[in-house]
Order: sequence, then structure tokens, then C-alpha cells
Amino acid sequence: MEQKRLKRQIHPMPEDVARMLAEKGLADAYRRRPPYQQNDYIGWIDRAKTQATREKRINQMEEELRSGTHYMKMEYRAR
Repeated sequence: MEQKRLKRQIHPMPEDVARMLAEKGLADAYRRRPPYQQNDYIGWIDRAKTQATREKRINQMEEELRSGTHYMKMEYRAR
């Protein structure tokens, strides 16, 4: 992630998310997203108060990366 370009808090990649990206073959799709989206996904996942919510958010990120058409339930068009 191009951390120096972001002006907000940078969230480190959690091991469970990195493992999911690798196992599902989505690491490249994640890296193709703009740095702010990468960081927002991780911060949003880390703010989950329960494990169930965390898993739900990870699953949403996975679906959005796989489809390539959404970011945080909003339409997204890759460049």
C-alpha cells in the first residue's frame, strides 16, 4: 500500500485477512484497489466489536473484490 500518500491513520494488514486474500486468490484484486480503499477495508474490519461482525465484513470485502464492481456496498469502477 502506498502509505505515504494517505493522510489518515494507516491500518496494518491483519494475518487473517492476508491469509484469506492469499487462499482465495484475491491478493492482486486487493492491491489493484486505490490505497485509501485498501486502508478503509482494513480499518472497517478491525473496528468490528464481535467475531461474527468481523467475519461478515471480511466476507463482504471478499465478495466485492471478487466482483470488482463494488466498494463498501457502493458502485465502483476500476480504472
